[in-house]
Amino acid sequence: MVQKRKFALLGTGFIGQVHAKNLAAHPDIELVMVADQDRSRADGIASRYGARVGSVTEAINSDAIDTILIATSTPSHAEFLAASAAAGKAVYCEKPIDLSLDKARRVVEDVARHPVPVTVGFNRRFDPSHNQLKQHLQQGLIGKAELIQMVCRASELPPLSYLQTSGGQMRDQAIHFFDLLRWLTEDEVETIGAMGSALAMPEIASFGDVDTSVLMMKMRSGALAQLDNTRRTGYGYDERITVLGSHGMSDSAAQSPQGATLYSTSGINRPPLYADWFNRVKETYYLHLDAFVRSLNGKAVSVPGLHDGLQAQAIAEAAVKSLETGTFCKVEQL
Repeated sequence: MVQKRKFALLGTGFIGQVHAKNLAAHPDIELVMVADQDRSRADGIASRYGARVGSVTEAINSDAIDTILIATSTPSHAEFLAASAAAGKAVYCEKPIDLSLDKARRVVEDVARHPVPVTVGFNRRFDPSHNQLKQHLQQGLIGKAELIQMVCRASELPPLSYLQTSGGQMRDQAIHFFDLLRWLTEDEVETIGAMGSALAMPEIASFGDVDTSVLMMKMRSGALAQLDNTRRTGYGYDERITVLGSHGMSDSAAQSPQGATLYSTSGINRPPLYADWFNRVKETYYLHLDAFVRSLNGKAVSVPGLHDGLQAQAIAEAAVKSLETGTFCKVEQL
């Protein structure tokens, strides 16, 4: 019989609440403790899922807890990750490790001194359609990847207050696709070029951010990749990845939550896309959590780790530099 993992959840904002629901639903997890600066919010989550409220320090150091899930604001990730590892806890840490690549690297070096399992929250790897695309590559069905086209178009803008602290489109939105690109191709990005504009919300240009961007990347193998991002569409949430190989193509296409496409003499009637990003990807949060728990219980399951977090961020940093300089930039290999 599998022994339940004893979790503490740090952070009960939007993503923290998503994790709380998944933690409570998982048969091999017991949500023991919840911590948040907002005590009333923490009380509500703890009461709903049968946990108790404690401080971050108490959660990290409690003998009753063996796993920490960090869903706090980004500036606290590195500190809580380091403290959790030092206390001997397994850790699920939301991305990014830190907005500073140098600080993230120092924390990863510190955590490496402690033999604890850590996963970083690149939940898009657990999308069933993207997984099937990866299987097509692994099985050689389309040959060697030569051209990868990726689309990430959010349906509506986050609040300005969020964008001001997000780290920018490259570190916040595009970083998921930098990780997906590495994971799908089992290859590394060597060079990146980026163009961007603040079209949907021009005021974000005042703090150096963009909401619409196009990126071109060259992989170590010579394969080429491109990614277009926008923070706002007029037609729903659009996420897709196409890989052209030497023998064929695999397409993880834009998805609809309902119905089939109708073809008739009056035209083609397609159902709408998902209304927002969360409804499109919410299943992947549970699937990532489940994979992490199975890996903790000795199963041979792959989950994104600290090096994945660092390397995706290195691509993001090179993309930011490219936006600033208008030149192609080398990606640091960590």
